[in-house]
Amino acid sequence: VQLQASGGGLVQAGGSLRLSCAASGLTFHTYVMAWFRQAPGKEREFVAAISRTGGNRFYDDSVKGRFTISRDNIKNTVYLQMNSLKPEDTATYYCAAEGLREVLTTIPEEYNYWGQGTLVTVSS
Repeated sequence: VQLQASGGGLVQAGGSLRLSCAASGLTFHTYVMAWFRQAPGKEREFVAAISRTGGNRFYDDSVKGRFTISRDNIKNTVYLQMNSLKPEDTATYYCAAEGLREVLTTIPEEYNYWGQGTLVTVSS
C-alpha cells in the first residue's frame, strides 16, 4: 500500500493550497480517508476526514470553514483544499487510510496506512 501526498509549499497568509494524496495497493473506495498535520515540536493532530463515498465529512474546529476535504474514487485520490491559510497552519500534512470500519475517527492510531507527508509553510 502506498499513499503519495503532494501539493505542499510556501504560501503567504491568506493564500490557498490544494493537497493531493494518491493511493495505490488498496481498494480505495472501502477506506475512510483523512488528513492529519504535525508542526515541529508538537503531536500529530487531526485535520479532516471523509467517508468512503464522500457523503460525510468531519473537520477539526481550527480548519472548519477554511479547509475542504474531497475524494475521487475513480482516481483513487483524496484532496485537501486549504483557503485563508494562517501561519499556525504551518506543518507537515499527512494523509491516512482506515479500512476496518466506517468511522470518521480523529485518532491517529486507528488509521491503518499513512503517506509520507508534504510540508506546508505559511508566512505572515
